[in-house]
Amino acid sequence: MDLKISTLGGEDAGKVKLSEEIFGLDPREDILQRVVRWQLAKKQQGTHKSKGRAEISRTGAKMYKQKGTGRARHSSARAPQFRGGGKAHGPVVRSHEHDLPKKVRALGLKHALSAKAKASNLIIIDDLALGEAKTKALVANFAKLGLTNALVVGGAELDVNFKRAASNIPNIDVLPIQGINVYDILRRGTLVLSKAAVEALEERFK
Repeated sequence: MDLKISTLGGEDAGKVKLSEEIFGLDPREDILQRVVRWQLAKKQQGTHKSKGRAEISRTGAKMYKQKGTGRARHSSARAPQFRGGGKAHGPVVRSHEHDLPKKVRALGLKHALSAKAKASNLIIIDDLALGEAKTKALVANFAKLGLTNALVVGGAELDVNFKRAASNIPNIDVLPIQGINVYDILRRGTLVLSKAAVEALEERFK
């Protein structure tokens, strides 16, 4: 698969041959869903907590005598049915993480990249570098490329000026190649890869 390379200013900078095994697959929604679900579960803090009856600071004495009152039999006021009592089966601090095979994760990334390529929402830039960290200049460059909602993935080291300029632009995310993931690819409209990022991906899946 051949794709045009552009400069950051929107000019033509040649072509690049993309691997069919990474960018030419027929995207499967079931695999993408599994990987996104795994990512979001891993991100959950799991710090939600409510107190059970054993954790309530309240007297444990029997409320009133067992017989002779004509009322229901009750013991502790910490029981869930009373105001101020503990929560029955409430949330506890836990990890929401679950396992997903490495091969499925790798396949999910390939399918996400292929989905962007198939929808013509993939742009290759020769170099993500700016002379100075000016957001206004970068916004003008993105306008030439037609980018309003995008994930930009650079090489192992991001250009400091580019990263600073892009941090102020809404709906634009910037990641090094080590941070590329299915969820961030799918949540943005366009995927922008540098030449270094493409080379790193092909090396990774070789």
